[in-house]
Amino acid sequence: AMLAGSSLLSTLEYGPAPESDAAANAWIKSHDGKFGLFINNEFVHPEGREYTDTVNPARGEALASIIEGHETEDVNAAVAAARKAYESWSQTSGHYRAKVLYAIARQIQKHRRLLSVVESLDNGKSIRETRDADTPLCVRHFYYHAGWAQLMDTELADFKSVGVIAQVIPWNFPLLMLTWKIAPALAMGNTIVLKPAPSTRLSAMLFAEIAMEAGVPPGVINILPGGNDLGFNLVNHTDVDKVAFTGSTGVGRLLRRSTAGTGKKISLELGGKSPFIVFDDADLDTAVEGVVNAIWFNQGQVCCAGSRLLVQENVLERFINKLKRRMNNLRVGDPLDKCIDMGAIVNESQLERIKYYVDLARKEGATVYQSPGELPESGLFFPPTLIYDIETSSKCVVDEIFGPVVVLMPFRSPKEAIALGNNTAYGLSSSIWTESLAKALDMAFQIKAGVVWINSHNLFDAAAGFGGYKESGFGRESGKEGLYEYLKPKWHARIRNSFTQEEKEAAWGDAVPTGPSLPGSSKCVDGAIDKTTKMFYGGRQARPDGDYSRVIVGPKGEKCGEVPEGNRKDVRNAVEAAAGAKGGWGKRAAFNRAQILYYVAENLDRRSEEFANRIHQMTGEGMESARNEVQASIERLFYWAAFSDKYGGEVKETTLYGATVSVHEAVGVIGIACPDENPLLAFVSLFAPAVVRGNTVVIVPSEKYPLVATDLYQIFETSDVPAGVINILTGSRDLLSKVLANHMEVNAMWYFGSAIGSYHIEHDSACNLKRTFVSYGQQRQWADLTEGAKFEFLYHSCQVKNIWIPAGV
Repeated sequence: AMLAGSSLLSTLEYGPAPESDAAANAWIKSHDGKFGLFINNEFVHPEGREYTDTVNPARGEALASIIEGHETEDVNAAVAAARKAYESWSQTSGHYRAKVLYAIARQIQKHRRLLSVVESLDNGKSIRETRDADTPLCVRHFYYHAGWAQLMDTELADFKSVGVIAQVIPWNFPLLMLTWKIAPALAMGNTIVLKPAPSTRLSAMLFAEIAMEAGVPPGVINILPGGNDLGFNLVNHTDVDKVAFTGSTGVGRLLRRSTAGTGKKISLELGGKSPFIVFDDADLDTAVEGVVNAIWFNQGQVCCAGSRLLVQENVLERFINKLKRRMNNLRVGDPLDKCIDMGAIVNESQLERIKYYVDLARKEGATVYQSPGELPESGLFFPPTLIYDIETSSKCVVDEIFGPVVVLMPFRSPKEAIALGNNTAYGLSSSIWTESLAKALDMAFQIKAGVVWINSHNLFDAAAGFGGYKESGFGRESGKEGLYEYLKPKWHARIRNSFTQEEKEAAWGDAVPTGPSLPGSSKCVDGAIDKTTKMFYGGRQARPDGDYSRVIVGPKGEKCGEVPEGNRKDVRNAVEAAAGAKGGWGKRAAFNRAQILYYVAENLDRRSEEFANRIHQMTGEGMESARNEVQASIERLFYWAAFSDKYGGEVKETTLYGATVSVHEAVGVIGIACPDENPLLAFVSLFAPAVVRGNTVVIVPSEKYPLVATDLYQIFETSDVPAGVINILTGSRDLLSKVLANHMEVNAMWYFGSAIGSYHIEHDSACNLKRTFVSYGQQRQWADLTEGAKFEFLYHSCQVKNIWIPAGV
């Protein structure tokens, strides 16, 4: 006995600490091992449906059989139930909804262990993670959003619920992703049809029972298991008002295109290839533990996993040695063993994908190091893997592997770290490891990601938004910013656009340049000098590339002037100017941006009569009305100048000891296409919020009445507007918009034109998943602050970055 004890003390081996699955098996057995569709608070089993086994990836054993919903009949039934329930649920008081969400939170707490075990069995992640991370976060989210349900009528008084929400969630966090989507949607008065991932449906079924027990009315939450066809039919259903998707970037693109032009809201939380940046002054032992949490949490099957490890060159060798020693002690095994570090890969296809990338790294000559511990003989397991001595162009560096694989690369300076960190199509998250807070914050502001953790990784809270930049999608989960995904301004009507395939495929964005005005139209006034209008980009006036001009005629057919006919090369030049200016403009003090906008207003006021005359000449509008439009434009410039330093962000009240700071950053380069109504006021109402929040713009003025915008060139030139901040292209609105929507350097596209034009803008924006703000063919009352200004424009001018700053010594 003494010898056995001394041997144990010398090896310090872990003993097993198994979690019982008896309660989970008993719950499954209570359903006879078979689950149906959840519609109207009932599990239903329509005739003729197939059932698919959901399998425990750690053991290869079938856990239960779950129905495969029919892609039309069952989708129609679930959406109809949600629509019927919406009529009453959306009219309930905030307090009533708060009580329901609070009851859900309490019920989850009461059944936390059961949920944790079911999630571990179904997904393969360790019980330690489901027990200590996933289910506590679920509880936190329902508590948090119960609070927002209570406060909606007072704190969000200008908004209303959206309607029926289609939610499609992935397999890596089945219960947590369900919670992130359902809690805010319910709190704001929406009803839901949720499609869980084909591999992981059990926790959704258990949640359905908990929701019923908590008093959620029939039809408010509906859950449809099914395949890809069911998912696409759900998001394309004509009675769905909003699509919320978490998953791969490829599927996100398809959903953006399939919902284009319909008027449906859409939020996409997509892939990532997050940089984990370690400086030489970091606590290297702490950073190594951070790597374990960043890439081997949930077997690396996390969209924000720290899968690109960037280490400063002078500590590279030390760090690799420390990381290898830590990897040697990682345990991979049965997810229900509380002592293991990593569980099973979710399914066979995902395991094969991971193996493919690791084999590819070996073929490319990279060094591959894997944890030496034994893997279980059965089940879908893969060892923690480190890849280094690899080129930045390797697919292992570029692609999202979505497994327990980290690629390591060195850097020399902070500037190089930023370049490497941002050298990705994604922009979901990052972590910065250094003892210098000044350096950490400088890096945090320059890394293009929606979440930045300092000396930590994978911290989450219901009060802090989560979501990406670039091809990691748009929209936010959690926090106040996440609520706006499930709200719309009260004045918004319900848009239901649809187009035939012929309409979608018809030529759009083509234009034939015009010739001189027709004989008999008025020419230049005798003795007057002919006026030549040019393009305006890069702070200067430039001739059009195509050397064509467009004749602008007044209400009686008389010639008012000519403007250049812009083309693809003019867009290229203007976007280059805007992209070159965005870094410096975004870093300017908000006070300075306000001063410039005030100065534009001041100079416009000096020439107000001239601009009123121009509006009158082009549109036939009465002089009094034209003067009112100019004055409204000056007032609108003041309005947005006032917002330059009043929407920078806030400190979030998360569970972190420290500070979680929400920063409202500029989107980048925004393309804008203006409507024909109110040619000056609409132009000002669109460029001013974008510019004052630090964006640069390429703006296409009214196609019919562009001269009022070209007259602003001199005002911009004499108002200290930096070169490249405001760039103006005249010509065919749709032709120029089409080029802007497809331009990879344009970060967002605003289009106020036709319904079919809105379809094309949203469809083409999927090329780089740029954000869009379109009119769907609906006109606005630009003179009304509610429609022509306010929060909607701020929302589209900013993207939210949450920076987590732990405190302590």
